[in-house]
Amino acid sequence: KVIGGLCSTFLIFLLGAWLSEEIYHSGGHYGEQAYVIEVEGADEAVEEEVEVDFAVVFASASAADGEGLWRGCRSCHALEPGQHGTGPALHGVVNRPVQFYDDFNYSGALIEAAEVWTPEELNAFLERPSSYAPGTAMSYNGMRDVEDRANLIAYLATFAD
Repeated sequence: KVIGGLCSTFLIFLLGAWLSEEIYHSGGHYGEQAYVIEVEGADEAVEEEVEVDFAVVFASASAADGEGLWRGCRSCHALEPGQHGTGPALHGVVNRPVQFYDDFNYSGALIEAAEVWTPEELNAFLERPSSYAPGTAMSYNGMRDVEDRANLIAYLATFAD
């Protein structure tokens, strides 16, 4: 009786799933659309985003605003010279060679991507590290806003030797 009850319960659940699938997808997505709404200017190109020159944004960057953005970096990096975390120390990172510390194991992807961390190179890297240096060990997804990247780089530039 117990096995029969379990089997019949399971059968009711299967039939219920099948029935609900039929109800919610009864029309299907087959064939052509019943009617098409013509939109004026739909064939014209969509307004493209204006590419902002990073040098202009960086010129007006705020190191004070960048200090708040540093919180996301400090879990893996330190600002003290030679003190490494998961990532290398970022003291004086702006305009220094990529492979600066001998006691840190840099990924080969970074070494191939750039020679010096200029503000422009840091901007490109921080936008999406995995695209800038495919194969990099840095798992950070990136910073989308160019003003935020400029502010963070301006803050890091204050830690120069």
